[in-house]
Amino acid sequence: MSLQLSSAAFSDQQTIARKYTCEGEDISPPLTWSGMPPGTRSLALIVDDPDAPDPQAPKMVYVHWVLYNLPPESSGLPENTRETGLPEGTLEGLNDWKRPGYGGPCPPIGRHRYVHKLYALDTELPDLHNPTRDQLLAAMEEHILVRAELVGTYQKGD
Repeated sequence: MSLQLSSAAFSDQQTIARKYTCEGEDISPPLTWSGMPPGTRSLALIVDDPDAPDPQAPKMVYVHWVLYNLPPESSGLPENTRETGLPEGTLEGLNDWKRPGYGGPCPPIGRHRYVHKLYALDTELPDLHNPTRDQLLAAMEEHILVRAELVGTYQKGD
């Protein structure tokens, strides 16, 4: 069995509902996972947009959500973690709005991809004090057992 990541809100490579974007309620979608490899001590989740600012001429990866130290026995996140809360022990990093928490899709032009990446790690990371995506990736570099991806798309007006 391999690590699997899915959402009841959208299928892989399909449109993310407006509810989860800047044009809607801007709340986090529900996510579920399974297939944790043996030796998993924690999980990390990064959601980013590799198509910023324009999918026809991408210049950067825009970060929407950074979480780490999710407990390995967890099986997902409910919709709207701002209200429902994160699993105990979970720590947050900074998104590209320079704040912790989820920031939904809000593409300036065209249809963008939003890549949800779940990492199974062989360690629990120390408190990195609101790391950026790149700081978290560096901290977990030697500890990744496996990664799963779920890609949703969004274009304003969807």
